[in-house]
Amino acid sequence: MTDADFAPIDAAIRKALAAQGFMQLVGARLDLLAPGRAVMSLERRSDLLQQHGLIHGGAIAFLIDNTATVAAATLIDRASQSCLTAEYKLNFVSPANGARLVCEASVLKPGRRLSVVEAKVTSHADGGAKLCAVALATIAVIEPVAAA
Repeated sequence: MTDADFAPIDAAIRKALAAQGFMQLVGARLDLLAPGRAVMSLERRSDLLQQHGLIHGGAIAFLIDNTATVAAATLIDRASQSCLTAEYKLNFVSPANGARLVCEASVLKPGRRLSVVEAKVTSHADGGAKLCAVALATIAVIEPVAAA
């Protein structure tokens, strides 16, 4: 796929993300978008921390969910299809105590009805990165859902 072919897909996904209130609420941003791949991040904020001062698992789960779905959405026919998370298996492997979280998601197997996506979240601090969560997600390819 050429950059020119991907440009309308990129624009449509960015427009959909801009309409997500929760994305704005947690302060997440889309850092990279390519066919079968997406990178999103969020900065450490006091309202995203749990009682031990670590970034809350719910914020990490949100990054996994959204980034995996966006990666899958890069490979569908956006005129007649949309994506929703069907499920994901999330493993927290170390505390998220950095200044920034970055989630990288890659489609392992695109499908007509289900796509399988791998996502990893790293916690960044003092010039280094530490893996804090890994997930395998199943993303359902559906007919577009009208906004409520």
